[in-house]
Amino acid sequence: MKHPGGHPDRWKILAILCLSLVLIGLDTLILNLALPSIQTDLDASSSQLQWTVDSYALAFGGLLLMAGGLSDRFGRRRLLALGLTAFALTSLGAAFANSPELLITFRALMGISAALMMPATLAIIKDVFPLEEQGKAIGIWSGAAAVGVPLGPLVSGLLLEHFWWGSLFLINVPLAAVALVGAAKLIPESRAENHPGLDLVGALLSVAGLVAIVYGLVEAPHNGWADPVTLASLTLGLALMAAFVAWERHTSKPMITIGLFLNSRYGGGALAIACTSFGLYSGLYLLTQYLQSVLELDPLGAGLRMLAIGTMMIGAPLSPRLVERLGLKATVVVGLVLCSAGLGVLAGLGVDDQTQALVGLAVFGLGMGIALPAAVDAILVVSAARQAGAGSAVADVGMQVGGALGIAVSGSLIVTLYRSELPAADQLPAGVGDTVRESLAGATAVAEQTGGATGQRLLETAQQAFVSGFAATLTVAAAVAAIGAIVSAFVLPRTRLDPDEDGPEPGEPHRETAETATGS
Repeated sequence: MKHPGGHPDRWKILAILCLSLVLIGLDTLILNLALPSIQTDLDASSSQLQWTVDSYALAFGGLLLMAGGLSDRFGRRRLLALGLTAFALTSLGAAFANSPELLITFRALMGISAALMMPATLAIIKDVFPLEEQGKAIGIWSGAAAVGVPLGPLVSGLLLEHFWWGSLFLINVPLAAVALVGAAKLIPESRAENHPGLDLVGALLSVAGLVAIVYGLVEAPHNGWADPVTLASLTLGLALMAAFVAWERHTSKPMITIGLFLNSRYGGGALAIACTSFGLYSGLYLLTQYLQSVLELDPLGAGLRMLAIGTMMIGAPLSPRLVERLGLKATVVVGLVLCSAGLGVLAGLGVDDQTQALVGLAVFGLGMGIALPAAVDAILVVSAARQAGAGSAVADVGMQVGGALGIAVSGSLIVTLYRSELPAADQLPAGVGDTVRESLAGATAVAEQTGGATGQRLLETAQQAFVSGFAATLTVAAAVAAIGAIVSAFVLPRTRLDPDEDGPEPGEPHRETAETATGS
């Protein structure tokens, strides 16, 4: 039952949703510090390491739209509970994986489980909170995401000090159990009335297209950018995404109404989220390697330094206040400019610039905390009540697809640039040239085995090559955030709501998108 003034237990419900969100965010980056250990224990290649990270983000992002539709059709609490249960079970599988292929598989299954959870969290917020409180609730929601991001590397560092890398996944089980019990007791079931049905064709096209694109980007450094497999994969992916758009425009029951993106708040908010997420995943994917392999910190030391990005927890509660004072456009633009500036600071890192790394992380975190809640709220404001799950999924897709592409692009660029800065394989110590050129972690292992002055020179050469590629790659990420700020300045409207309206009545679609959201 919809409560006009909001559900009486809405703040307790928000706490449960935030716990679920922390669980998802925790697992997004918790694996990064363990990559060297996984590479050693499972004999994983550089490409396989990227896929252990990318498979989670890609499955998550690729299935979010379908999961949002499922939550609207079958019930948001039901999908949240199903996702939490599956997340716990697949985490157990990942913890005891004994091969890179098996770990990648379970990580993908965890991504699918997270996709079932994520749209439900925002849709439930829209259902239990009145419009005037949604901005504050989404600020807290974003703060929970901010907690999960820096906690991932920190928890990873703590566990890796005492246990094996599989322990990183076991922590998910009790957290999921607590959230599951709380959801069953407090969260009311909600679903869309007269749901038109599920768009399975659209879901398959979007998943296939994104997989093909990211596969081409991840494998390009190994196959070559001009390799037929790389070109075919990228071309196929773009063609499938074009087919997805065409299908969504003409089907009678679209997964998401494409015309909705013409709404300035909806489309502009999605773009801002994607640009922010691209920078986040690019920066943190590379920075974890920098802290461990260049600054030579242990996992716990690296995890503690990643807490600098916790300034997101300062920016997130500020965001709704800034929207009230400065307006939607100004808030998002300021946040994205700070994101770009933080990435620019990181791009200037040398071989031993620990303080600068912390400053760059802190500036980026503050910018993300400001931009993200405002952009998410803009999407929810114009989402029809009966498509709350699908509308929420658009915000989540922007985050996860932007992140997956960020990792793919940054991973591909760093490998290509790292190799270009190294001497040719035949000029490196005999028998180890390929290992050194595979990754900085490989070069570090070879340097330790070689020892002496020769090993030290090899390590310094590899570190300098990585830092050169690191700078160029993060310059690209900073440019993406800057472009997002520029486009947002032109696309987003000044205010959260039109000046002549008070917003939708509880349970009713927003006035300016009522027809579009219903597909008419």
